[in-house]
Amino acid sequence: MRLFNSLTLTFLASTLISASAQTATPAAAERTNAAIIPVPRDQEGPRKRFEELNRRVEAARGDVDVLFLGDSITQGWEGSGKEVWQEFYGPRKAVNIGIGGDRTQHVLWRLENGNINGIKPKVTVLMIGTNNSNRDDHTPGEILEGVTAIVRKLRASLPDTKILLVAIFPRGATFSDQRGKILQVNQALAKLDDGKSVFFIDFGHKLIEADGSISKSVMPDFLHLSPAGYRIWAESIEPKLAQFLGGK
Repeated sequence: MRLFNSLTLTFLASTLISASAQTATPAAAERTNAAIIPVPRDQEGPRKRFEELNRRVEAARGDVDVLFLGDSITQGWEGSGKEVWQEFYGPRKAVNIGIGGDRTQHVLWRLENGNINGIKPKVTVLMIGTNNSNRDDHTPGEILEGVTAIVRKLRASLPDTKILLVAIFPRGATFSDQRGKILQVNQALAKLDDGKSVFFIDFGHKLIEADGSISKSVMPDFLHLSPAGYRIWAESIEPKLAQFLGGK
């Protein structure tokens, strides 16, 4: 009898430990996707840029046809891309609200805190997500959720605005795991194209060489565009913009 009780207790203890381990494992593995949680940037530079953009949008008084939304690559239209911007978008009612260093969560916060108040652009050109791809900060699935959340927010806030969703650009001197992550995200983002309100466009192949490398003439630091890179961007989206806005 003592042996039976001992064996029974041992079996029960083992069963409980096993059940506890199985219950705890999924909980321990759960991870909150920060890419979909709106959060502001605390640094002085991004904060001042955000405030400036709110003033820029307010000054436009709703007279905006094209809105460019994104991170430093979008903000760069005011730097390396300024001459191309003037050529393609100067004659149009275009506003740039890109902020260097932004991730999807930061854009989500900006959209809730003034960056699109009072405007109803005909088209929003969105390109975001490369900063989420750094290191192991976010998985491809998490980045996809972040970009998708922005698209949904834009659709809810600007229901009459068409979204030109630009694929995240390739980056780095040559092939890398990070490029692979970005490619996986882009493949899934293409599914957001509904042919009515959201239009996906991917011209990343124009930014790389035949051997997969990126030329410094297009991306001097293998991330941000040169004037030639911005011309590739402008010429690649021009047919769609002309379709949405009428004329070239």
